Amino acid sequence: MKLRVNDHETEFDAPPDMPLLWVLRDELGLTGTKFGCGVAACGACTVEVDGVALRSCVLPASALAGRSVRTIEGSPDRIVAALQAAWVRHQTPQCGYCQGGMILAAASLLRQNPTPGDADIDQAITNLCRCGTYQRIRAAIHDAAQALQGARA
Repeated sequence: MKLRVNDHETEFDAPPDMPLLWVLRDELGLTGTKFGCGVAACGACTVEVDGVALRSCVLPASALAGRSVRTIEGSPDRIVAALQAAWVRHQTPQCGYCQGGMILAAASLLRQNPTPGDADIDQAITNLCRCGTYQRIRAAIHDAAQALQGARA
């Protein structure tokens, strides 16, 4: 099977129903995408597919032919880079387990809505953070949005 991951064409041998999460981790060695719940509830496995945040633990890799997958290991574009910088400024992560998926979910939000309000963030970012850093996550998303708006001016 072939798949475009982090701007590289990859080929692997896996059953067509294998979830993308396990292809990324076990077949391609990209372990930044985490297993959390296995039922698409927690968001630790979030990746971007064509710029849209999706939960990779329930997404068959075979359904992604011809599509582009970004994991947290991918080269950051301007949105991901702005979020990563804001994450550092706000000291967002504690344990860090959920943060790769959280950043990619936030990137997807900012692609669709470059100036989200608190309600927009709360509605779009449904990833779970066991450490409870939600206030810092929200502040970092606002910070990144403002930095990106300033870069456009």
